This record gives sequence, structure tokens and C-alpha cells, in this order.
Amino acid sequence: MSPAGGRRVRTAFVLGAGLGTRLRPLTDSRPKPLIPIFNKPLITFALDHLIAAGVEDFVINTHHLAEQFDEAFAAGTYRDRRVRLIYEPELLETGGGIKNAEALIGHEPFLVYSGDILTDLDLGALVEAHFRDGNDVTMALRDTGFSSGVTLERGRVTDIRQRYGAPGTRHDFANVSVWNAGIYARLPEVKKISFVPVLSDWIGEGGRIGGVLLNDRDWFNVGSREEYLAVHRHIHEHGWRPAYLDDEHWPSAPDGNLDYEVEGACAVGTGSRIGEGASLTNTIVWDDAEIASGAQLRDCIVRDHCVAEGIHEGTDF
Repeated sequence: MSPAGGRRVRTAFVLGAGLGTRLRPLTDSRPKPLIPIFNKPLITFALDHLIAAGVEDFVINTHHLAEQFDEAFAAGTYRDRRVRLIYEPELLETGGGIKNAEALIGHEPFLVYSGDILTDLDLGALVEAHFRDGNDVTMALRDTGFSSGVTLERGRVTDIRQRYGAPGTRHDFANVSVWNAGIYARLPEVKKISFVPVLSDWIGEGGRIGGVLLNDRDWFNVGSREEYLAVHRHIHEHGWRPAYLDDEHWPSAPDGNLDYEVEGACAVGTGSRIGEGASLTNTIVWDDAEIASGAQLRDCIVRDHCVAEGIHEGTDF
């Protein structure tokens, strides 16, 4: 998955500091990047994807429930690659987060990857375009149907949010990008700021902001409970599995040797207890939860350490 030209990016800044407000109450007990997809923390899909593209060093910013990141990466590594966490007492957004982490990220080209998406888009094509075209920044773009705020013409981003009225086709930012160290000088010291206005100014000043349209493969936004359950159903029904994950790192669903019933996309977390005769349909159970005997749950989510009993549909515990 490394770019054909042989150049690769060795460091990634993974965004983990968001509040995940649209996912509440799920994010009341876990930060959004650590919610499980078939028992595998969401952010680890991003790390696996980046490792396959040649990344060796991760910097992750944290804020909400930051201690859970400390526990998840207590060894300071993930699959033998270095992981360094940088806590933001106050949210700095994307641009402020990059500037705040400058000393950790370093001054070689680096990837920025949102820790709350799930995708197998072609990172190799993105990195290759960045070096081939001599860009300052290269953005992964898709037609996701969300905002279509980035204007692309012949591989160059000519406008963001139609500030300049520039020609080209409009697409969505896929929340993955490659950056050169020139961005640091354009960001104020430790200030809450999105990188969108910074990029927009840079475009107006002649910066080489590239874009690669990557509509092939899959891209999932996990922004609501409906989208969270839909990802599980898609994986279950379509057998989706990104090429960057092997058997060892691919999450598993409950097996068939159970004294309770499962139907559809179901997951049962570590340490959870499911009572005899219980029935789970398209239901996700996190760690150390308890499902009472005879309980019937459909399209439900049972969070860590919670108890569910009775008959429920579309309920979060």
C-alpha cells in the first residue's frame, strides 16, 4: 500500500480529542475513537490502515475521557509502533491541535487522520500524489453527500466553501490528508482554530493544496447511533473487510456455541455475561455488561458495566 515512487510518510497525527456529542449517551462512557466495532476500538482501524501505508510513529491528541487513551496505550506503542499522547485541557480543533503537537510530530511530511472514521481508502495514492505534485498539503476527497465544500480542478484544490468562486468540481473532505511542515508557521500559538480557514488563506496566496478524489473502496462516518449500528450491519451482511487487516487484527462476532440466541450483526464484549435464553438481534454489547436470562434485545447498545433485562428495541443502556 506504500506509494509507487517509494516515498512514504512515517508519522501520523491522529485526531482523538473530539467530544462525539451526536453519539451521546454512548460517548458519556467512552471517547468516540475508543467505541468498539465488533469489540475492536474504532481508532485502531485508523492505526492499522496507517501502518499498512508505512507509518511508524503516531501522535494522538486527547481531551474527553483522556484517561481511557492513557489506559489503551499504556505501553506507549501499538503493534510495536510508537504512540505518544498529547492532552488538550481545552479543545484546540484541527489547526490548533496540529500546532500544539508540532514538537512531537516533527518537520517531515506527516499524515493527519480522523480517529473517528472507518475507511479503507487508498492512502498510497494520496501519499504518492503529495510527493509527485510537490504539494504543501494534499487532501483526500470523496463524494459522501455531506457538504461538498472542497473545489477540485486537475488535482488542485482551488477553493474551500466557495470563498473565491473558483472553477472545478465540488467534493467532501474525507478527513485524511498529508501535510508539509510549512503549515506550522501559518498557525497561531496554541489557539483553538480549524485548519479550514488557514488552508483557504493559503490557497489565495498561491499555496500548492492538492486533492485526490478517492471514491473507490469504503468510507464510514460513525457520527450517530444509527451510523454506529449500520457499520456493524454492513460488515456482517456484506462481509466487508479492509485489506490492511489480517486475521489476527480483525474483530470477531459471537460463535455458535452459545446458550443464548444471536441474529444479525451482534457483538459481545470481554467479560460480559449473557443469561440463558436471552435473544440478541442486531445488538452490540460492550465490556463487562450483563444481559438477564430471557431478555430480548433488538437494535440495542449495552454499554460497559450496564445491565439489560426485559424486552427492548432501539434502546441504549
